[in-house]
Amino acid sequence: MKYSVAIDIGGTNTRVALADEELNIIERKQFATDSENPDVTLGKIAEVIKSFDCDIVGAGMSCPGPLDLINGKILTPPNLKGQWHNLKVAEELSKLINKPVYLENDANLAGLAEAVVGEGKDYNYVQFFTVSTGLGAGFVINKEIYHGAHGFGNEVANCVMMKDGSIIPGGIEAISSGTAITSRAVKAGLDVKHAGEVNDLAKAGNEVAKQIMDDAKEYLANFIGVVYGYADPEIVILGGSVALKIDGFVEEVEALAKERVYEIMKPYVKVRKSTLNEDSGLIGAAYLAFSKAE
Repeated sequence: MKYSVAIDIGGTNTRVALADEELNIIERKQFATDSENPDVTLGKIAEVIKSFDCDIVGAGMSCPGPLDLINGKILTPPNLKGQWHNLKVAEELSKLINKPVYLENDANLAGLAEAVVGEGKDYNYVQFFTVSTGLGAGFVINKEIYHGAHGFGNEVANCVMMKDGSIIPGGIEAISSGTAITSRAVKAGLDVKHAGEVNDLAKAGNEVAKQIMDDAKEYLANFIGVVYGYADPEIVILGGSVALKIDGFVEEVEALAKERVYEIMKPYVKVRKSTLNEDSGLIGAAYLAFSKAE
């Protein structure tokens, strides 16, 4: 049996998991990320990998962005500081474990998991969006992540959809993410702590909350319509807390998206809710290591 390692370095915690060839998570460990000193965190990752006591083909890793995916380098993420910036993290960890390490962003890896074992497993062109704290994306073609010329393929958060926004001005993340929904509601004077509460107020008849939720759905649907016109995916999969926890969100977005494309394209618009759990990024990372080894 062959094994691979999946690594998720977050600003707060780091997860390391061992996976078999069927992408089952066999063992996992979690510890606090040292957000200032990468040597500490990478050393702990190496120790965990050695404790798995089996031969691995390599490791897939996600880190906070922005990332240089071509060169396996962390750039300037706000939640990792100091020596993390401009670190060739894949190369450094590879030296410690004597195995190849492949860096990806978390949305790309979640999209890869969807394309391999999730809702997109029967399709060749899979578009994934995570609608949560932020709004990330990954496009997977024939089980391989599309990167573009410089590694920035599907960095969609700042794709401008309106003149004003609450995070990145006018970007889709500033309209449809959970943070944006909450932020816009608070600025409008509503007492809410997360997007679910905004949605509850909208359902109860609050017109301000309803407009904010309508904007989130409509602009995301507009963007999905653009994606269908530009890239022609076979399926769009929505993950993240907003898509998964707000009843009817995905279905409403699909209905709206079908009104944003040519009539002949409507039968091909398919927007589905993710059926994978929070391990989707780890599953994608494990598969990435296996696919590169092959």
